[in-house]
Amino acid sequence: MDNFTEKDEAIRLFRDSIPIFQALSDPARQDIIILLDEQGQLNVTEIANHSKLSRPAISHHLKVLRDIGLVSIDQRGTQRYYSLSLKDSVEKLKALITVVEKTCL
Repeated sequence: MDNFTEKDEAIRLFRDSIPIFQALSDPARQDIIILLDEQGQLNVTEIANHSKLSRPAISHHLKVLRDIGLVSIDQRGTQRYYSLSLKDSVEKLKALITVVEKTCL
């Protein structure tokens, strides 16, 4: 792979990672991620019980996190339980770091 192609790959990976950075930049979403890491699977009510945010606000933040793949849902009857699903995002960020180290440092 020549340098031009590597830089193109770095730009592509960086742009693909922007939604992850945007989601992680919000303190409420950071709190949700930390809570799910500490507690495991939780439903919206359980998450809201640990937050100052309303249930609708929690649902909105969970949707953002779900849409980019940072959380997953386990449907149990009428309840939806959320848990962390970081593998794909972590792999994407690792690839970005690798290509940036290779092309920019």
